[in-house]
Amino acid sequence: ILAADLTEGPLSDGSPLAVTGVALDAETERVTFTLERTLLPGEAHLRVRFNGELNDKLRGFYRSTFTDTDGVEQVIATTQFEATDARRAFPCWDEPDHKASFAISLIVDEDLFAVSNASELSRVPAPDRVGKHLVRFAETIVMSTYLVAFVVGPLEATAPVDVDGTPMRVIYPKGKGHLTDFALEVGAFCLRHFTNYYGIPYPGDKLDLVAVPDFAFGAMENLGCVTFREILLLVDPATTTQAELLNVTDVINHELAHMWFGDLVTMKWWNGIWLNEAFATFMEMHATDAFRPQWDRWTTFGLSRTAAFDTDSLTNTRPIEYPVISPADAEGMFDILTYEKGAAVVRMLEQYLGEDQFRSGIRRYLAEHAFGTTETTDLWDAIESATGEPVRRIMDSWIFQGGFPVISVDIVNDGRTLRLSQHRFGYAGDLGDGESPIPAHDDAAQWIVPLIFSQRSATDGVVTFEKVLLDQPSVDIDLIEPATWIYVNTEGTGFYRARYAPDLRAALVTHAQTDLSAIERYGLVDDIWASVLADDLEAHDFLDVADAFCEETDLSVWQRIIAGLSALDRVVDGDGRAALRTRVRGIISPAYEKLGPEPRPDDSDRDRALRGVLFEALGVLGGNVDVQSRAHVILDIGALDPDPSLVAASVNIVAATGTGADFDEFVRRMKSAPTPQEELRYLGALADFPDPDLIARLVRMSLTDDVRSQNAPLLLRRALSNRDAGEIAWFFVSSEWEAITTRLPSNSIARFLEGIRGLSKHGTAAEVLAFFETHEVPQGDKILAQHLERLEVNVALRQRESERLTHRLLHGR
Repeated sequence: ILAADLTEGPLSDGSPLAVTGVALDAETERVTFTLERTLLPGEAHLRVRFNGELNDKLRGFYRSTFTDTDGVEQVIATTQFEATDARRAFPCWDEPDHKASFAISLIVDEDLFAVSNASELSRVPAPDRVGKHLVRFAETIVMSTYLVAFVVGPLEATAPVDVDGTPMRVIYPKGKGHLTDFALEVGAFCLRHFTNYYGIPYPGDKLDLVAVPDFAFGAMENLGCVTFREILLLVDPATTTQAELLNVTDVINHELAHMWFGDLVTMKWWNGIWLNEAFATFMEMHATDAFRPQWDRWTTFGLSRTAAFDTDSLTNTRPIEYPVISPADAEGMFDILTYEKGAAVVRMLEQYLGEDQFRSGIRRYLAEHAFGTTETTDLWDAIESATGEPVRRIMDSWIFQGGFPVISVDIVNDGRTLRLSQHRFGYAGDLGDGESPIPAHDDAAQWIVPLIFSQRSATDGVVTFEKVLLDQPSVDIDLIEPATWIYVNTEGTGFYRARYAPDLRAALVTHAQTDLSAIERYGLVDDIWASVLADDLEAHDFLDVADAFCEETDLSVWQRIIAGLSALDRVVDGDGRAALRTRVRGIISPAYEKLGPEPRPDDSDRDRALRGVLFEALGVLGGNVDVQSRAHVILDIGALDPDPSLVAASVNIVAATGTGADFDEFVRRMKSAPTPQEELRYLGALADFPDPDLIARLVRMSLTDDVRSQNAPLLLRRALSNRDAGEIAWFFVSSEWEAITTRLPSNSIARFLEGIRGLSKHGTAAEVLAFFETHEVPQGDKILAQHLERLEVNVALRQRESERLTHRLLHGR
């Protein structure tokens, strides 16, 4: 703060009051101005002169760099204010319920592009500033400080696209305009989709999607000036996989969903950030499903729900909404429980109430609270008013307690009664030393479960559906006639797991391919794998299910099966691992051969993606030498334009079996990649090489300018997860902890440590646990605790299954 003065409004004579003191409390991040006399109630105007540093920490007002086509480094000045970093750029009441209109002006070099939240009003030479321009922007709507944005640099913009009266552009570093068409297509579709869904016009006067080379998050929903990592906005569809296109689409849709849910209507305090992020995650699926129905987005959401289940199964989970006191608490809210679990429970509520009734409640909520701030209960009350259902009562049990139920399913009373009971789900695990057990879950926990189950009649084969609001520990439901099978999470919309009696589980596995939808088959496999982690089933039970699914045709189901097989690959060694590879080839080969090794003209997008997934699994997990040889060939003939899914799979196969020469070639390709997707594809794969010396070389790279600080966390996480050389990465992290935590964005530390979950060999796991007894992660202490507990679950799985599974694989019993 260089200077400050304050002028009172109409209740005084309007004379300035001198500021006699300025005090900064670093812990609470507050500045206090002491005035020469008491301030009268009423309007006042505070003027502050201040300066600051354009930092390199990817927060506040910071610098981002890129190398142009002439090899010259260029600098962009950009902002990232959520959650509490607007105060790093200018003094302000930096809390979400202090909404204001912002009239922003920037003085910039005359050859630089400048953009902010609202439309540009004028650009003129700055008075008394040679070579500078003064750029003035229109006043924004009333909004929170964390949504303010301005970006300045050697940038270019596409011609504006008129989306029903709203001009929309993509803004990008010079030389990358050829990668903007897909983002424009998605953005235009999405803006119209949300305007129709919400029943309220877009609240800004223009919309710019801005690609930033260095960005700590994926993207940020600044009203009218949405910022993105380049990889999540700039894309060449001809060389990009379906998964990469889906990721770009999702992120654009997520940020634009916020223009209403978050920007127009905002949470009063950070404890309610889950509502912004969960609903935007839910709406991104909704919009993507409308944009490309053939991508089957609600089925692929199963993978996100599984990730949320995985964290929420731990004793170190948290409620979706919990108290936020400090800025560090606010940063800790941006996790998988806020986004994925939050979205999953919103989806569960929508499907239980009905889509039209749910949307009526959302429209009522937005209309009643436009330009204001809300509590979570305001949303439930609006939906309850629109539907007449006990929404607040249902949702409180999901929002204000951690964890989720597993629904036990059994047939009793001589086949005449279906019994459903609930208790809290949890994993089994400890270090086996009697000193570090994972505490037992609270079996008394209870949820109000909006449950939908389906059954096929054993008499006439008709499938019927029934809704049950399970609000007690157990309920008995009369069966009118015997059932061939019963499935208790119809279309996979419930945020709960199912544990079936053995005969019911066997019937579902038998009839899955003919009778269950893709998301239901996914849920069945997912629940069975979770039962292995909970020590209710053994690993060979999961392999038997995988065998039964060997002709599965859905991409998401295969991704879940392969994830389980990959986890088992870490459990066995030596002859056991060789036997597992043989078993993996037997499981995957039928589906791969049926699909065919080469793309076909009638392939859907998901067919092509599935081919790549199966190809990669055969080469990496199955050790198929023919597939490994073909992967090398595919990468050597890039000029022949092979299918992007096979290229991406080949990158990972070659990395998993590669040599030092392959490593050097990947580094070269990473540095010369023509698109952000290809750059990250090769960069990430460097962490998969099995040679410990190469991994040691790689992790050292993460602290150099060869790797952007935004990408270093991804690289370290993946290196820590390396099955054969993760211990080398851990040695580096533990040895260079201070250097790593100094260089990387603070909000990324806990997230890259997710990689420690795979360090399940007993000695290494003990080292990890001991290290974090004396090393803290202030902005991610809860997330770190979850990683450490999940590591213990993996240690326990390895201890239970290593010998037992090896014996089964080698001797068949």
